Amino acid sequence: MSHTAGFIPPHGHYQELLSYQKAEVVYDLTYHFCQRFLAKRDRTIDQMVQAARSGKQNIVEGSKASGTSKEMEIKLTNVARASLEELLVDYRDFLRVRNHPIWEKDSKEARYVRKLGNRPHVTYETYRKLCETRPPEIVANIALCLIHQTNYLLDQQIRRLEQDFIKEGGLRERMTRTRLQQRNKINLPSPNRPNRNLP
Repeated sequence: MSHTAGFIPPHGHYQELLSYQKAEVVYDLTYHFCQRFLAKRDRTIDQMVQAARSGKQNIVEGSKASGTSKEMEIKLTNVARASLEELLVDYRDFLRVRNHPIWEKDSKEARYVRKLGNRPHVTYETYRKLCETRPPEIVANIALCLIHQTNYLLDQQIRRLEQDFIKEGGLRERMTRTRLQQRNKINLPSPNRPNRNLP
């Protein structure tokens, strides 16, 4: 679908963002993890699921807001990043207090999870068999790997948004540029009509 030129750029295609795709996997994994491995009355369930949901939903909201407010997009993307960092700490706590090891970044297990994530359009189905057949310490480490991947993508996204804002400005600047461009078009002399101001 083509977009006419204007001061509101194309926006809202969050499904195409790798950060969103990964965040959705993190949410699904966290939901199933909490259902399987945490006691039903454990308040950590709500905290972890809400942090995972916040990570996903703030990417959506930021993408939708980007058409009229780059500032809001940057803010909400940062909120998504902070929520996933909170979730990362919850998984680390789960492993630490139970004396389970946390995989090293370059361990064969972590490399395997990263390799799975390199496929296009990754969903929870990519990890379902692993996450629903392995013990909690394995699933928690898989979650850590996925959150690290998502956070890396969000960090890149935030830096790109910052650079875009520096280069293009916000809505007011785009509106002013569009208005000036339109005014200049109106003031241009017609090629079929002589300019009376010329000598």
